[in-house]
Formats: sequence, C-alpha cells, structure tokens
Amino acid sequence: MTETGDAVRIRILKPGTQSYFRMTSCVMAIAMLAVAALLAGCGTPSATVHTSRGEDLMLLGFDPVAYFTEHKPVRGLHTIAATTGGRTYYFASPEHRDTFVASPARFEPQYGGFCSDGAAYAVKLGSDPTQFEIRDGRLFIFGDIIGHEMWLLDERGNIAHADAVWPGMRDEGWRVASMKAWMHKVPWYKTGGELMAEWKARHPGRTLSFDTGGAMKNLVLKYPGWRAREGFGQEKLGVPGEPDDPLAR
Repeated sequence: MTETGDAVRIRILKPGTQSYFRMTSCVMAIAMLAVAALLAGCGTPSATVHTSRGEDLMLLGFDPVAYFTEHKPVRGLHTIAATTGGRTYYFASPEHRDTFVASPARFEPQYGGFCSDGAAYAVKLGSDPTQFEIRDGRLFIFGDIIGHEMWLLDERGNIAHADAVWPGMRDEGWRVASMKAWMHKVPWYKTGGELMAEWKARHPGRTLSFDTGGAMKNLVLKYPGWRAREGFGQEKLGVPGEPDDPLAR
C-alpha cells in the first residue's frame, strides 16, 4: 500500500509469455551492445575520422567556411588544411583556410559535427556533411536525411535542448555518450515512430525513408559518418587524399 492508501499493483511477467520474451530480448540486446561498445572503445569526442596522415578529420574533409560563403557543401583539399583543438579541417582554397584560422569557433559545426537532431536527445551519432542548416550564424550538421527532417519539425526546441545537454557530453566519447542516452532517455524523448507520424501529418502524401544501418553498425562496428563516406544508401563521398577519394581516380 502507498501512504495515500492507494493499492500498488505489481505486474509479474511469467516466463514463456510474449511480454516476458520481449522484455528479456530487449535487456539482452542492450547488454550485448553495451559490452560490444566497451570492447570497441569509447569513441572520439567529435565526429572525426582518422586519416593516413595521422589527422582527426572533421566533416569528411568538406570545407567548413564554404557553408557560409557558398551556402552549399564543398569538398576541401587535403593539401589545404588547418587544425584547431586536435580537429583537422580541409579547405577548398587558401583564402578559406585563412578565414577559418582567424576565427575557428565561427565556422566549426555545432555539437562536434554529430547529428544535430541526435544531439537534442544527448546522442552522439551520425555525421553527413551534405546534410546541413545554418541558423543565426551557426552550422548544424545531420547524420542523414531522416535526422535532418526530424530536426526541422521543431528546430528551435531541438537547438535549445542540444545547447542544454551539450556541455555535459562535449568531452565524452561518442559511444559512451550514446549508450548513456539510450539507457537514460531525456524527459522530452520521442520515439522514431512518433516523430515520423508528426512528419507525415505535416507532409501529407509524401514519403520519407532511409536505411540507417542498424544499432550494431552505428554504435559498435562503424564510426560517425560511415554511411556518407562509404555510400550506404546514398552517394559515396570518400575522404580527400585517401584511397576512397572519388576525385582521385
């Protein structure tokens, strides 16, 4: 009994029932992912990829200044680079590099270059430099078209939430931060189904689909930006100066 005299009902899940199976399957999946993530490492604090030149590269080598000057994603050159805070960026021209060096904070993407929609839920996953928005002089990157569209449903609210949680997760590895967010969801959490229903209500007659690759690949086996780099369900971007650079062929 509670202090108010209300009866407390405790539901016991019996082994063999569908509810019991769902619960145990979910617990086992979370445990397996947690163990796998620990074995794979904590992850980097920003959405970087390691290059053959020893750099921790942001934006898969796309020019951060071009988003503001040309209002579109522009591939940088590995021969025109600058590093700030251990994060390396490539540029399309020496002038863009000089502009960046003069004021890096003005041009760096928000939330470490991770998906801005995920950041609103304290998640550090995904980074596609071709999916972006600029708001109030700030560059927001998204993990894919789905994250981009879901963010647009409430961009002001998503920015406010991400700004609030980011200081506490800024220096955490992306795997650790994302696992914590998955196990301890923020109070404003919405499921993918809920967000998609809202999107469809706002865009009647339209469809939106994208294969994210699944939790195991995104959280354990791969790295931020892998879908864009490798061309998983989208154009393959590669990385400038690396063997998978499409412009080097």
